[in-house]
Amino acid sequence: MGLNTEFLGRVFPATEPYEVGREKIREFVRATGGTPPAENLVAPPTFAVLLTMNAEFRVMFDPGLGLDAGRLLHRDQRFEHHRPIVPGDRLTVTVRVAGVDDVGGNDVLTLSSRVSTVDDEPVCTGTSVIVCPRAAQ
Repeated sequence: MGLNTEFLGRVFPATEPYEVGREKIREFVRATGGTPPAENLVAPPTFAVLLTMNAEFRVMFDPGLGLDAGRLLHRDQRFEHHRPIVPGDRLTVTVRVAGVDDVGGNDVLTLSSRVSTVDDEPVCTGTSVIVCPRAAQ
């Protein structure tokens, strides 16, 4: 059985605000093999995955979608940045189901995650593509 196509176009409400802290940025930079600068601390472009991933889980694990969570493969992740993420930002994420497809017997889910400030200033848009091979019948 495939994904519920009624989810296509559905927008999930914004997450609770996440306050970007200086130490969180430093931890992320260290965890990804970098050395955080002493001054002018700006989050690396991939820092946004911390926010988008948790917001996207709400969609992927919604029982009405029909995604087999035990078989997930993360196929693609992209970010389009409108401005850097900096300490003190209070950010929310709104997720839209941009694609619900069947490709070669595999479920393919495309999610578009809009990261913005609590004042609705666009920060970045993430696109995730999830593939879920269907179990043999």
